[in-house]
Order: sequence, then structure tokens, then C-alpha cells
Amino acid sequence: MGARLLLVRHGETTWHAENRYAGSSDVALTERGAAQAEALARRIASAAEPPVAIHSSPLSRAAATAEPVGAALGLPVRAEPGLREAHFGLAEGRTLAELPAAVVERFRADPVAGAFPGAEPPAAVADRAVAALADIAERAAAAGGRALVVAHNTLLRLALCRLLGIPLPTYRRVLPQLENGAITEVGIEAGHASLYRLNAPAE
Repeated sequence: MGARLLLVRHGETTWHAENRYAGSSDVALTERGAAQAEALARRIASAAEPPVAIHSSPLSRAAATAEPVGAALGLPVRAEPGLREAHFGLAEGRTLAELPAAVVERFRADPVAGAFPGAEPPAAVADRAVAALADIAERAAAAGGRALVVAHNTLLRLALCRLLGIPLPTYRRVLPQLENGAITEVGIEAGHASLYRLNAPAE
């Protein structure tokens, strides 16, 4: 028996408003990000089949996005270390304009082979994300329902590529961006994944 996972990128943060790579740094939501979290809670709480569990990256921006949903449904938010965003090495806390041009050129040509110096390897990010999602799906299936997962843009795109058989080096082209607070729905069963929704707005 499989499970459905509702994958959500956390709300807007102060660094995302400036196009900075937040990565594994702990950055707070903006007022708009908090509003996106509340909109998500309203959308999820009114669903015909609300989730039976809520899981979040341990970073505060993801937890703050998940908590209003938990409050609306009366469910705890479970922190999952495997859902932490990738560390971007040299790019952490910086914009592309603040990086050496050669570094940016390599990254744009191939974000896996040309990952930022000092960054967590994208393949390793995909591996730990998929392992976390598989475990969450197994628990959701045992509970007879679906689960909400609040995490991050790069981590979720890498995980989706791995689950759907899309080459990792193409993740930025095939999945340009998961919108803040938007819902992407996947089904996971017997090691296979199906995509049901992508970037569905919370309102």
C-alpha cells in the first residue's frame, strides 16, 4: 500500500526576498512568509482528505510554515533531520552577483558537477531527502492516510528528480522553482513515485 505526500516549500524569508542562498542557515520568515503559512493552513484544513501527519525540516522557516497547519489540524509537527536544506558552501548567505563569475558559470552549466565550492554534494542531498520521504511515506501508509512535508526548494527539487527518474543535473531547468507555500503532491508505492500536482497555490 502506498501513500500520498503533500510537499511544500516553506514561506518567504528575508533572504529569499533578496535572492540570497539561505541553505542550511536559519533564516526567519517575512510577514508575507507568515501569511503564506496561514494560507497553507486554511487550504490543508479544508481539504477533503487532510493529512494524518505533519513533517518538517528542522530549520525554523520550515517549522514556522508547518506549525499553523498543525494547530489547525491538532497534529504535532515532527522535525526530520533528513529534510534540512542543502548547504551551499561558498554561496551560503550570498547572491549570485556576489560570487566569482567563473563559479556562477560552472554552476549554471551543471549544478551537480559544478556545485558551489564547499557545498554539500547534490547527489548526497537527493539521497538523504529520498530516504526521509520514503520513511515518511511508509509511516503514512501504515496510518492509512497522507502526510504533509514542509521543506526547501533545492532539496525538494533534487528529491523529485530522484523519485521521478529525472537526471539530477537538469533539476534547475526541469523544475525551475517551487513557489513559497505551494503544494506539490506525489504518490510513493513499492519504490516508485507518481506526480499528481506541482506548485499548486495554497489560495
